[in-house]
Amino acid sequence: MTAKAKAGAETLGFQTEAKQLLHLMIHSLYSNKEIFLRELISNASDATDKLRFEALENTALYEDEGEVHIRIGVDEEAKTITISDNGIGMSRDEVIANLGTIARSGTADFLKNLTGDQQQDSQLIGQFGVGFYSSFIVADRVVVETRRAGAASSEGVRWSCDGEADYQLEPIDRAERGTQITLHLKSDEAEFANDWRLRSIVKKYSDHIAIPVEMLKQIVPPMPSMESEEVGDEETIIESAPEWQAVNDAKALWTRSRSDVTEDEYKEFYRHVSSDFAEPLTWSHNRVEGKQEYTSLLYIPGMAPMDLYQREASRGIKLYIKRTFIMDDAEQFMPMYLRFVKGVLDSTDLPLNVSREILQKTPLVDSIRAALTKRVLDMLSKMSTSEPEKYATFWSQFGAVLKEGPSEDHGNREKIAKLFRFASSTVDGAVPSVSLADYIERMKEGQDKIYYVTGDSYSIINNSPYLEVFRKHGIEVLLMSDRIDEWMMGYLTEFDGKSFQDVARGELDLSKITGDSTQKDADPEAKKDPKSDDNADLIARIKSLLEQRVDDVRTTTRLTNSPACLVVGDNDMGEQMRKIMEAAGQAVPESKPILEINMEHPLVSKLSAESDEGAAAILAGVLFDQAALSAGRPLENPAQFVQELNRLMFG
Repeated sequence: MTAKAKAGAETLGFQTEAKQLLHLMIHSLYSNKEIFLRELISNASDATDKLRFEALENTALYEDEGEVHIRIGVDEEAKTITISDNGIGMSRDEVIANLGTIARSGTADFLKNLTGDQQQDSQLIGQFGVGFYSSFIVADRVVVETRRAGAASSEGVRWSCDGEADYQLEPIDRAERGTQITLHLKSDEAEFANDWRLRSIVKKYSDHIAIPVEMLKQIVPPMPSMESEEVGDEETIIESAPEWQAVNDAKALWTRSRSDVTEDEYKEFYRHVSSDFAEPLTWSHNRVEGKQEYTSLLYIPGMAPMDLYQREASRGIKLYIKRTFIMDDAEQFMPMYLRFVKGVLDSTDLPLNVSREILQKTPLVDSIRAALTKRVLDMLSKMSTSEPEKYATFWSQFGAVLKEGPSEDHGNREKIAKLFRFASSTVDGAVPSVSLADYIERMKEGQDKIYYVTGDSYSIINNSPYLEVFRKHGIEVLLMSDRIDEWMMGYLTEFDGKSFQDVARGELDLSKITGDSTQKDADPEAKKDPKSDDNADLIARIKSLLEQRVDDVRTTTRLTNSPACLVVGDNDMGEQMRKIMEAAGQAVPESKPILEINMEHPLVSKLSAESDEGAAAILAGVLFDQAALSAGRPLENPAQFVQELNRLMFG
């Protein structure tokens, strides 16, 4: 760089590519202009932290002023903003090093590595410390006055820049330690020369940093009284000294010890972070130290938000870096199936891009995500065992969302499955209260599978013919009526070493549980059924009559009272999944169900004895439609079914 002396001031040049870089920063890197104030307050906070650290060995650095603060002033007429701190300050050499070099790794190398790919460039930019220059987003001139703590007042430095390729540096007398930054706003950024606007930005981004951020107290002029009007010119107006007041809370609840925070304070903070006036069900406050340092405060809400099932809706927890607010919905730290979780994460450091608006994906982020996910699942597990009534409330609000877990989080699949609750064929009522662990405890001797059935509603599946043989032998079946259930079971294949079986799919063999095969296996003659030939003929006849509607016809082991049921093939799509895909406008593969018939039922016997093919076709059609209705399937031709049923009844 070059230096030219003029009247005690020096004009120094940035690296030759600095103008290009400043233009890139001002117009490309920051999507939200108001972030400039967050960056400058964050820098000022760092300066006060550095002062405290160095003062541990040299208390003289405080210069008889131990209270640190950050102050913001605004002049609406001059359109200037001033941010000052009484932190460590900078010497001349430090000003050149910190403000005269935009990117420490070299501006030329920085620009050389830009690829034009926004995502890649944002990650690259994040490796360079250039937050101060966000000032030029709203200002066309920036003036910095500073003096390092412990230095003489004559060693102050003024740095000024118009956002071009050079800057001016000159010595000044400065009595106060620390740094003052004055922004001369661009003509089209006058909105920021407003006291209320600046206060709102401070509350949004810097409310929880440890240093008080102060602004001049707004003075409300007194209302004129009758007495003052009579006195007229004789009234004396006494102007009081300007009073500074903290805008931010200057404290972060999550940084306090759990023992120091009351339950009411936790609940009040939940309302602050979630904008939800209902009380949370539970929360977890935790601090991690070591290779990773962060604090988390996570809440489980008591009520589902309106947009819970809109997967594209904003989600995630609030992210802070050293108490400075970074983003409102850091979705990288919580999987989609836990999108209902609210709270904050405060880390000492995370890989962000230069604007601190984009969180880079690194092993550190993945590690924190895994730890927070485990903490939420453990929190829910504890609630399910120690507070079952409260967990029932949680499940009624968020159970269907949690069921997305097995497809998204293979590593925690078993832990997630332990949290599931279902209705059961052996428990009265539609309220899902049975866990998979409960089911396994009640399994029959010889049972090695977890049986379940899916459907559109509890009433349909609770009265389903698929349950008849299970109720006869006292075998429990889980009743799943959420639309997501069949899709979920495609990913949840086993639990605690037990596989799942849909009682409406494929072959069903309960012989190990019921013992029905014992006698037949011991006596080969018992296997011979004199009616088997007649059954085979009837099955072939029904298959011929329903050729366009069924894939196969066979006798059933599922039914005791109903004449027939429809069974899905082992590799075919179930009815619930078909409805989901059709509702989403997706193509559904063609498949036909298997018709299982109860040879002991009078309707089947009547069909077997019917010699007229036309009447037999009607009976077969009614048999199929009845099975479809009992399974909750829609009929292809409801009017025809009613007509044929009436014909059978009234002939």
